[in-house]
Amino acid sequence: MAGNEEHDTDHHDFLQWALSNGFQINGVAPCRFPGRGMGMIATRTIEADEIMLNIPMSTMLTIDSIPEEFVDRFPPGTSIHAILAAFLTHGDTSFLQRWATWRKVWPSRREFQESLPILWAESSETTGPPFPPNQCKEQLLLPPSACDSWNSFSRVPDEGQHQDAYQSILVKQQKRLYDAWANVLSVFPNTDWDVFSYHWLILNTRSFYYLNEEKPPADWNDAIGLLPFADYLNHTDNAPCEVTYDGEMYTFKAKARHEKGDEIFMSYGPHHNDYLWVEYGFFLDQNGSDAVYLDDIIFQEFTADDKETLRSHDYYGHYEITSSGVSSRVETVASFKYMEREDWEAYVLDPSSSGHIPLQATELVRRWMKAYWVESLLAIQRLKEKADVLEKSSLAPGSERIAALLRRWIQIRDLCRSALDRIA
Repeated sequence: MAGNEEHDTDHHDFLQWALSNGFQINGVAPCRFPGRGMGMIATRTIEADEIMLNIPMSTMLTIDSIPEEFVDRFPPGTSIHAILAAFLTHGDTSFLQRWATWRKVWPSRREFQESLPILWAESSETTGPPFPPNQCKEQLLLPPSACDSWNSFSRVPDEGQHQDAYQSILVKQQKRLYDAWANVLSVFPNTDWDVFSYHWLILNTRSFYYLNEEKPPADWNDAIGLLPFADYLNHTDNAPCEVTYDGEMYTFKAKARHEKGDEIFMSYGPHHNDYLWVEYGFFLDQNGSDAVYLDDIIFQEFTADDKETLRSHDYYGHYEITSSGVSSRVETVASFKYMEREDWEAYVLDPSSSGHIPLQATELVRRWMKAYWVESLLAIQRLKEKADVLEKSSLAPGSERIAALLRRWIQIRDLCRSALDRIA
């Protein structure tokens, strides 16, 4: 682990802590990757089906591993996420000492400020959260799936979209954090925003699935716990790593051969790049699960009654463009505009028996996709102008964010162009 010697010592100490606490670590070790931070590397050849890590669940930080008297202090409805972040902020220091060696290798809040869009609105001149939750200029340049903002038209809010985990991502994340903040302030009114939000984001970016079957959480976002050492594993789509847990042990098994020096990845789930960016602070150059959504564009075409009909047939929202092209849901909802209601309902029940979708519907799909493609061109133009200003004025702050935004919008442009070419 070449680099910062003091920090490397922390990682070495943490490795020793893990081994002394019953971790089985076979052929892998933490490693610093230039420009990307920490990850996991193969220290020898690892064969398929070989177990790389066994981690005792007794070492996890979960709602069940902290004192009940601490948990009971919070008002009903307080999220597990909030309580765990509050415990890291206000918990008994002697109790938290158990994980002190691990906490030394966590990323810093400064790193989060650059990588996580939720913190971009913070000002270096003020303390505490920006309130009410707002979106700064850089956040408004995020893709619409993240920030609900468009350059080419004014979005009409639709409550139904907020039920989709992959849309309005930043808006929903802000609400979760601010709700947590309010609940924690009711118990600890002198809580420091920077410290609490840092711990909340540690949990948000590094947690693993954890479920107490006797007391399952109402919100799936709360089925979480922090798992030592496994949080070194970075994400890639369809990673050849099988993750299982049996109530006693978390096990990580290789599902393909890895050569010495290969980075070891796991998959956090089939997430598109905007979700990865907002929730985890990164996105992938190659992501088979990437997608953008046409919902805001499509909903402009329909009345409230139309939307209710679409909802009743399970065709309301989640209109994707993926690397494979436009989803069949988009074609079906376009047909709704040009088919008699009875014919459309028959088509929904059995698309194969109803022939091809109307030609007008195909043209409508093309128009919807072109609208997103035009949006990407406008965003790229604005970002290039901002990048030029930063370069000419030698203003370093914000340049990395603008570069990342530009890279993401170019991905979206290419995704839309590819989908358009498929139906041209």
